[in-house]
Amino acid sequence: MIRCTAARVNLDALASNFRALEAYLAADTVLNRAAGAGPSRPPGIIAVVKANAYGHGAVAVARTLESAGATMLAVADIEEGVEIREAGVRAPILVFGALSVSDVAGVFDHRLTPTVASPGAGRALEAAAAARAVRLKYHLKIDTGLNRLGFRHDNLPRTLIELLTSPHLELEAVHTHFGTADEPESPLFDRQRRQFEAASRVLDELGAGPRLRHAANSAALVRDSRGWYDFVRPGLLLYGLVPPPLHSTLALTPVMSLGSRVVAVKGVRVGEAVGYGARFVAARPTRLAVVPAGYADGLDRRLEGRGVALVRGCRAPIVGAVSMDMLTVDVTDVGDVAPGDEVVFLGSQGPSPWQTIDAREMASWIGTIPYEVLCRLGSRVERQY
Repeated sequence: MIRCTAARVNLDALASNFRALEAYLAADTVLNRAAGAGPSRPPGIIAVVKANAYGHGAVAVARTLESAGATMLAVADIEEGVEIREAGVRAPILVFGALSVSDVAGVFDHRLTPTVASPGAGRALEAAAAARAVRLKYHLKIDTGLNRLGFRHDNLPRTLIELLTSPHLELEAVHTHFGTADEPESPLFDRQRRQFEAASRVLDELGAGPRLRHAANSAALVRDSRGWYDFVRPGLLLYGLVPPPLHSTLALTPVMSLGSRVVAVKGVRVGEAVGYGARFVAARPTRLAVVPAGYADGLDRRLEGRGVALVRGCRAPIVGAVSMDMLTVDVTDVGDVAPGDEVVFLGSQGPSPWQTIDAREMASWIGTIPYEVLCRLGSRVERQY
C-alpha cells in the first residue's frame, strides 16, 4: 500500500532556483565591477544539503545540484557526507560540524573536506592524516560572535599556530557563520563581517598563505553582497524560500509540496467536541474532513486552530488536535467534499495566491521558522521526485 500523505519534490524547480541564484550573483558582480568595487568574478555556490537536504531528500537533491554546477555541497556531519558520496556524488563535500569527538576515518575513506573548528579537531585530523601518510585539505572556522564552534576571532595568534604548522594538513578556505543575517536591525551582522575580515588579515600575518573565504548563508546572500567573498552558502533559497522577514526579487519556486487525501467526511452537531482534549467545540452544524496526517509526519500540533489546508481550492481550517497520525479540517464552507479529495498542506490548488501555502506562511502560523517546517518532515512520508 502507498500512504495517502506524500511529499512531492520538484527537482526541475530546484535546478531552476540554482540558476536564478547564479544569475543574481553574476548580475550584482557586474554592477559592482562597473562601480569599481567588489570581486572581479561571481562567487561560487556551496549548496547546503544538510539535514536530509532540509527534508527534501539528500541523495536526489545532491545529484541535481551537482549536475546544476554547484562548486561544493555542504553537510552537517561525516555520516551525511558518506550517504551522498556512496550514492555516486563526486563533487567536493564540505562537513560543517564538530569533529573533535568523531571517528574521522570517513573523511579520508570518502574524500570529504572537514571543517576544523577547534584545536582538538585539528589534532585528530593531523594524527589520522599522518597515519595514512596523506596531506588533507580543510576549511578553518572562525567564531566572529555566534559563540558556537570556531576559533575566536580575537585570539588567533595563540590558538592557531599548532594547526597552521601541522605537516599533514593544508588550509584551503576560512569561513564564519552569521548569527543575525535575517534580522535587519541587528548590529551584530555587520560587526561579524568586519571581525571576519580582521581575522583574515591576522591569518596573513601568521603566514597562513592563500586561501578562499565564505560566510554568506541564504539571508546574508540576499542582504549584503559585501559578505559574498569567494563562495556563498545558500540553503533555504535553493529550496525556493527567502528567509523571513527578508524579501527578494529572486524568481524562486518552492521545491516541495506536501499533501494527503480525505479518508472520511462526517457531520458534527452544535456543542459536540472534536479531537483529543475536546478543545474544539462546534458552534454550528459542521462538516469535518478526516485526513491521515499528523505530527508523526511532521505537521506541528500548534496548527490546531491556527493553520489551514487546501481542499478543492479553498482554505479549510485545521480544527481539533493534530494527533500522531490524523487531523481534521472544517470543510463546512468548501462544498461537496468526498473521500479521495486531495488535501494540500504545502503547495498550490489553483492560480490565486490565496490558493497557495508555503513553508514561510505555515511557520508564521505556529511561531517558528520555515527551516523547521521543512526539516521535521517525517521519515515515513514518501518523497516523490
